[in-house]
Formats: sequence, structure tokens, C-alpha cells
Amino acid sequence: MLDVTVVLLAGGLPSTSMIPLEIFACAGSFWGALTGAPTEPRFRVRTATVDGKTRHSMVPVGLEPTVSLADVKRTDLIVVPTAGIDVDSVRRENPELIAWLRARSSATAVAGVCSGVVLLAAAGLLDGCVATTHWGIVDRCRQVFPNVDWQPDRLVTEAGNVFCGGGVYAAIDLSLYLVEHYCGHGVALETAKALLLETPRTSQAAHAYQLPRAHDDEPIREAQRWLLLHAHEAVDLDTLAAKVAMSPRNFARRFKSATGEAPLAYLHRLRIDRARRELESQRRSIEEVSRDVGYQDVAFFRQLFRRHTGIAPREYRARFGVRP
Repeated sequence: MLDVTVVLLAGGLPSTSMIPLEIFACAGSFWGALTGAPTEPRFRVRTATVDGKTRHSMVPVGLEPTVSLADVKRTDLIVVPTAGIDVDSVRRENPELIAWLRARSSATAVAGVCSGVVLLAAAGLLDGCVATTHWGIVDRCRQVFPNVDWQPDRLVTEAGNVFCGGGVYAAIDLSLYLVEHYCGHGVALETAKALLLETPRTSQAAHAYQLPRAHDDEPIREAQRWLLLHAHEAVDLDTLAAKVAMSPRNFARRFKSATGEAPLAYLHRLRIDRARRELESQRRSIEEVSRDVGYQDVAFFRQLFRRHTGIAPREYRARFGVRP
């Protein structure tokens, strides 16, 4: 039986602690209790805080640990939950945990969920490694931890004995992934079935919206405003460059420097974002949506949509659209 220590942190969402706690506690036992099959609990789970005292989350729930970190003499796996959404505050407010993780990492597997991954990075556990976190904080993570290979389109990553989960409810996917990692696919599948969960998802691309990067280049901001209004039309980027008094080459260079994207890639993203909103709120055909956002070639639109979101337009509508 494996020992799991789920850390409790202030300021985060309690589900990112409770979900792993429940999934690990149910692995090997809940399916048997429901079906009459033999039961074999696979994990022994404890909760811990730095000082053994209750932690209060973003919602009106207090979480009382079973032990303090100093009481944890041995554990096979440490799970670090969310601790708020401000990357700098998460680092600043948890120095003791960062030091504890750094000291334990060589002999213990560590898993982080959402902003909890920030603490793994701050402890140096992710340098040179693939990692994921919530798409909404990844840009700041890239600035603060440039030695980490951030891949926010993924819901779960594994690098040696360090595991990361993307958004808040990626705690489900990460926990089931770890059950499969340690106990095999059969136990993970039984656990998922018993708790009415899907088997682990691997991508958060379908959920993510990339926020525009802030910058001070006013001509480029003017071009962005124009594109936002006219992205669905036939756009000539050379003509747009002339509108802001630049040569095409200089425009492309400054646009990429200011926004982080080439002008054509930015245009495609605006169109795909508009397509997503239409698929979420309307019942028009895929062909109509394609033409409405600026693509006459529906096959190209489908290919581009899948590249940006990880799924086809029809599947996206089925998952996120209004019910007929």
C-alpha cells in the first residue's frame, strides 16, 4: 500500500485537495463495495499543513489536517493543490512548503495541480522538464520559471517522479492518471466507473482562451483593434501594414515583438475564437460557421480548429454548445 500526503493550503480551492483524497481513498475498494468484487485498498492517505493547523480556502470551507509536515517521516507521493491564482503571491506565501518539497523530492514523487505547480517550479523540481499548469497563469509562469518547458495545452504531464495537472478539475485527471501509474489500468478504470468519472483527459486546449499580451506599441494596438472588428472579412495584411504607416516587413516584426504572434497566426486565432463562441451559442451548421468567421474552405477550417482546440468543431459543439 502506497502512502500519499495531500497538502492543504490557504487561499485555493478545496476541491484540488479533496478530489485526490477521495480518488486515492476509493482506489481498489469502492468498486468492490458496489459490485461485490474483492476489495484491496491501494493507498493510505493523510492530509498535512506546514504547522498542523486548519487552512481556509477561497470558499467558506476550513480544511483541518491530520498531521503537520514535520510529522511526515515517510511518504511515497506528495500532492500539492491550488493556492490562489497570483503566481507571485503563491511563491511568497509558501516558503516553508517550497523548502520542504525541495528536501523531499529526491526520494518522493510529487504532484501539483493548477497553481500548486508553481510551488514545484519554485522548489526547482521542474527545471529542464515538461510541465503544465492552468492556461490562465502560464504566461507569468514562463516569465518567472524560464527553465521549465511549459506545455499548457496538456492536462497532465509526467517528468521522472514529478507530475503536473493543468486546471482546477484536472485534479480528477491527474489523480486517475496516478492511480493508473501505480496500480494499472484496470484499477484506474474501476475507480473511474465507481465514481462516475471519465478516464483521464490529456488536453486543456479546448477550454483555453489566450488573453492578448499587454504592450505599449500604439500602431500595433491600432492594428489589433482593426483586426478584431474585421477578422471575419478578407484581410490583406500588407494593406493593414500600410494603414498603420509601416512596411509589411517592419509590421510583421513589430507585431510579433508586441503580441508574441505573427500577424497571420493572430488573425487565425481571432477567427477560431469567434467560431468557438458561435459553436457555443448557436445551432448553425459547421459550414455556415466556417464562412461566417472568414473561411470559405471548410476542410481547412476544420483542420485549423482542431489544431487550436485539440478537437473537431462538431465535438466542440457537443461538449460546450447549447442543447437542442
